[in-house]
Amino acid sequence: MLGARNLFANVPERLIDEETTILAELPGARIERIVSTGQASQPGFWYDQEQAEWVVLLGGSAGLLFEGEAAPRILRPGDYVEIPAHARHRIEWTDANEPTVWLAVHVGAKAR
Repeated sequence: MLGARNLFANVPERLIDEETTILAELPGARIERIVSTGQASQPGFWYDQEQAEWVVLLGGSAGLLFEGEAAPRILRPGDYVEIPAHARHRIEWTDANEPTVWLAVHVGAKAR
């Protein structure tokens, strides 16, 4: 039997690069904890993923921009977004004063 774990265990206060931890890989889905500490997408970079993604912000804050939108969506704890496959998007900013903790569920994901 697997022991219980905590999403907020060992959350780093400061990172050079965003940290992604795979929490579970299930048939057709991958669940990740992502920790950002001020990171953003590189200028001109857009995510264009093969699979759909559902993401919820658990801590911190972030600006999520979808291609064609005039301004980023401001996400705070409890806010979630469904991102369809191939919906181009980018992270404009994440909180530089406290860790931004995301829970991402990739649907239709292939095992890494």
